[in-house]
Amino acid sequence: MQQDLDERLWSVFGTENAVENDMFDAVDHGILVGNLAGLLAIELGCDEIFYREIMRAGILHDIGKLQIGQYLYGRDNAVLQVEEMKYVRMHPKLGYDKLSQFGGFSELLLQAVLHHHENYDGTGYPDNMRGDKIPFAARILRICDVYAALISERPYRGAFDSSTAVEMMIDEARHFDMRVFLAFLSLVHSEEIGEIWKFAGDVNAGFRKRGDCMFAGGKGADMGTGKPEGMEKLREDVRGKWKFRVGERYRLSEYRRNAEGIPAVCTGMEMR
Repeated sequence: MQQDLDERLWSVFGTENAVENDMFDAVDHGILVGNLAGLLAIELGCDEIFYREIMRAGILHDIGKLQIGQYLYGRDNAVLQVEEMKYVRMHPKLGYDKLSQFGGFSELLLQAVLHHHENYDGTGYPDNMRGDKIPFAARILRICDVYAALISERPYRGAFDSSTAVEMMIDEARHFDMRVFLAFLSLVHSEEIGEIWKFAGDVNAGFRKRGDCMFAGGKGADMGTGKPEGMEKLREDVRGKWKFRVGERYRLSEYRRNAEGIPAVCTGMEMR
C-alpha cells in the first residue's frame, strides 16, 4: 500500500510545470502537514481510513500553488501585493479542480483540500464557511498547515521555534475548531512530535542551502523544460522523503481510545 501511495501522489506532482524550488517546497511542506494531520487524527480517535486519507490530503493540500508560483513572493516586481493575495486565495480551488480532474481521490480528501483555509469564525476562504459547516478533515488541516508554516523557513522570514508558533496560534485561536485545537496542543507537547521537529529542521536546512542560489538571482530549473536529469533527481529526493512516517511508533491499534466508539465525522463515513 505504501508503494501505491507514493507512486500515486508523485503522479499528481509530476503533472505540474513548476519551478523546481517551488516543487521542493510543496513536497516538503506537504509531507510535514500530512504527518502532523495523521498524528492529530489519531489524537482525536479517528479510524484508520480517515487517518490514511488525512495524510494524503496533507501531502496534496497545496498542489494548487504550483500553478500560480510565478505570481507569488515577489518574483515578478510588477505584481502588487494585493494582486498576490488574490492569486494565493485561488490555490485551494485550483488544487481541488486539479485533483478532481486527475480522478480517484475520495470526497473527504477533495473537500479537505478545497476548504483547508476556511476559518472557524467564518473569515477564511474560498467560501467563508463557519463552524461545523467546515468539513472536519479541513479543520484538522487548517491547524496543521498553520503550525507547519510557522516552524518552516520562508523566502520572506525565518522559522519560528515551536513555543513561539504555538503562542501565535493561541492568539488566533478563533480561527480554529477548539476541540481540534486542544487535541493539537496535547499532541505538540507529546513525545511523538519530536520526529516532526527533526524533519522540519532537515527541511529548513535544505531550504537555506537552496536559498543561497535562489536569492542570488536564480529561480531554479523549470520542470517543463525537458531536463530529465533534474526531474529524476527531484523524483528520487521526493521518494526518499515520503518514507518519513511518524505513525510507525504511534499506531492506531496501540492508541487507547474510548471503547464506546469514534465520532462519525472522524471515520471513513465522511468519504461516502
